[in-house]
Amino acid sequence: MSTAPKRKTRSRLGKPHIGMGARIQHRRKQLGLTLSELGARAGLSAPFLSQAERNHTVPSIMSLMALAKALQVDLQYFLESPTERSIVCRARERPRIRINSPVAFYDLSSSLIHRMMDAILMEIPPGHAFPTDQRDGEEFVMVLKGRLHSRVGEIETVLGPGDSLHFNSQLPHSSRNDTNTTVTLLYVGTPSVIGEEPREG
Repeated sequence: MSTAPKRKTRSRLGKPHIGMGARIQHRRKQLGLTLSELGARAGLSAPFLSQAERNHTVPSIMSLMALAKALQVDLQYFLESPTERSIVCRARERPRIRINSPVAFYDLSSSLIHRMMDAILMEIPPGHAFPTDQRDGEEFVMVLKGRLHSRVGEIETVLGPGDSLHFNSQLPHSSRNDTNTTVTLLYVGTPSVIGEEPREG
């Protein structure tokens, strides 16, 4: 609710999957194929495949399906199995997003490929107001502690612990903490605006 951190993301696809490019290259060489030959089989350009093998680009699911057929492997061959560390966010290890703001932003999301959303825990200090904002996507916010004054379109309300909002973020929206205590808030929004930005571990 204009609570999302103002970041210019490098890519909405998130980080390239570590090892995906190496797996493509390894299997291509196993079959004795050049980049051009693999490209002809998969319907993809040699420059694109070169970028993919160096993890400079992330192939779409359709491209991976074409590569799997051309390389005679299952789609799962390209994907690493998730580990607990890659999908679980422990409270004691929650990374803080580095941003110049009096609000504390903690990233609750994992580093999925093709990340579509952000989940953020916010601590909003007394007197802080977020400016009116509009963007593509959806936003969900739930107050965990304190009281937050919120406005979405023509609707103005005060949210207390357990209260939530879910709305199209193309609507003008803003919020502020009018109280003398910190507000703790859960924010979930699409699309991801954090991407590869720095986090404090």
